[in-house]
Amino acid sequence: MVRVFKAIGAFFLDIIQTIVLALSVFIIIYLFLVQPHQVKGSSMYPNFHDGEFILTNKVSYRLGSPKRGDVIIFKAPAGEPCAEIECEYIKRIIGLPGDRVKVQGGSVFINGSKLNESYLANGIYVSPGSYLLENLEKEIPENEYLALGDNRSQSRDGREFGPISKEDIIGKAWVRYWPFNRFGAIKGVEY
Repeated sequence: MVRVFKAIGAFFLDIIQTIVLALSVFIIIYLFLVQPHQVKGSSMYPNFHDGEFILTNKVSYRLGSPKRGDVIIFKAPAGEPCAEIECEYIKRIIGLPGDRVKVQGGSVFINGSKLNESYLANGIYVSPGSYLLENLEKEIPENEYLALGDNRSQSRDGREFGPISKEDIIGKAWVRYWPFNRFGAIKGVEY
């Protein structure tokens, strides 16, 4: 009888150890490697739809720097409506440290050249904001990035709140996993 209790106890101890190990691996992956996010709103339409789920790669920018065209997830800047509850934004990097950026005639210009944004829907007009004023060039500070939504008419983005610090970037949008019919790797763009 004692053997039976010892065997049952050992069995439950093995189960508990397995659960603790699995949870530890999950927490390490979640905190340091990848994190799931849900797209909320239409600021990145037509490339990302409200309700889609993506995995964010949290390692890329520890090993390298963000690139123009990367889709990133970052902490809402101070002063944003949801910053107090620590919400996160999904946007596309447009300006890199040292770039001179301006909005002119409905388009974005980087270092004096019009940015070719083939990922935008036809007819998107880029309006200026309180940070990026019409025809006024701004230089992106060191270690900061300018991020804009793909659906510029429905996006609160860097045109309003300015550049974001690299430290506020959570990671790079990596894989879209829901809905399943849109499953796949999320690619940046080449300029």
